[in-house]
Amino acid sequence: MANRITINICGQDYTLVAEESPSYMERVGKLVDEQLRQVTEAGTVSRTDAAILAAINLADELLKAQENTEHLRRQVKSYADEANQAKNEVSDLKRQLFKAQQQQNRR
Repeated sequence: MANRITINICGQDYTLVAEESPSYMERVGKLVDEQLRQVTEAGTVSRTDAAILAAINLADELLKAQENTEHLRRQVKSYADEANQAKNEVSDLKRQLFKAQQQQNRR
């Protein structure tokens, strides 16, 4: 079910309709509002330019977060591969130990 919420961004109300929770949509609106306010406080720019600059800042943050996520994903995969390799080595060593114990018991 879609949720409907009105948020205020730079003094103007916007009605959002989305599947996400109202609290999540409020967080999104707050983030956009903060970005726009930062851009407008930094200098005299039109509302359109401020929106474009805020979008660029948010896109930059998104791409960096995606790169970081991919880096972490590769790192986790590497750790999982190493753990799997260690597990295989442990299994091999257990088999060797078992064979050595069997041979020792036969003597």
